[in-house]
Amino acid sequence: MSTLMLLAAPLSIAVALGVDAAFGEPPTAVHPVVLMGRLLDRLGQRLPQKAPAAAFISGALAWVCGATLVTAIAWMFEYGVHALLRGQPPWIQVVVEAALIGVLLKPLLAWRLLREEVEGVESALARSLDAGRARVSQIAGRDTTRLSAVQVRETAIESLAENLNDSVIAPLFWFAIAGLPGAAFYRFANTADAQWGTRGRWEWAGKWAARADDVLSWTPARLTAIAIVPPGRWRALVGEARQTASPNGGWPMGAMALRICVHLGRPGFYVLNQRGRDAAPADTLRAVHVAKCALGALLVPLFGIAALTELAR
Repeated sequence: MSTLMLLAAPLSIAVALGVDAAFGEPPTAVHPVVLMGRLLDRLGQRLPQKAPAAAFISGALAWVCGATLVTAIAWMFEYGVHALLRGQPPWIQVVVEAALIGVLLKPLLAWRLLREEVEGVESALARSLDAGRARVSQIAGRDTTRLSAVQVRETAIESLAENLNDSVIAPLFWFAIAGLPGAAFYRFANTADAQWGTRGRWEWAGKWAARADDVLSWTPARLTAIAIVPPGRWRALVGEARQTASPNGGWPMGAMALRICVHLGRPGFYVLNQRGRDAAPADTLRAVHVAKCALGALLVPLFGIAALTELAR
């Protein structure tokens, strides 16, 4: 393999982030994550809900079938790009592969959308509390109708930290490990957890989806937290991360709370950095800046992992 080819995967990540910054999300009708959600909804309609054992087994089998389909489609796209460029000079392969794979990778991450949604919550709060509550409800899976202005802001910052991992770092991590199929596999697992993994209608059918997402998000969540947490606060972060029921969500959220010196929490469930002050309007933009710096800091190791994976092929 030409040494030049080791640049293809890292450059694909750069292209994906560049396309994201320039154009944002693709149309809903062709958005892969939206299509995954529709597939999961159709599969979910057919899952039993009352018998725990049957629901769990059916949910696991449906998840495996959906994940296999999504991963196979991503592999075919990636294989098609490689087949198209076979026999071309290395520099052409690198440039064209990075461009094509980067464009295909972009819909599997959503950094610009996440940033705009969180900043939009602060803009909505400036208009009215009800507007802020309505805006934050679009990015947080909880009842926001009774939140105070500070709690709305906390929820937005929490969502930023958690989704920095779920929607940006983790897809890039799994792309670096396993290419486009890896990123697609992760986004399917994360979407399945969001739709099936919560208690309620799919409590038993969604248990496999929830555990699968926990496993796949374990390493990226901790990498995200390391990039966010202030120097010397690692021990404090470990304690904060344990406050949440999620084995992963508490890491980036706790790191963000410590970094910008505010308390974050979900009323009746947990409080992170309890000694921190109330989140002020400026803290939302501070959190976005911290998230941006964390992403930048993690690009170097992600580029390295992607290059090493390419070398191992």
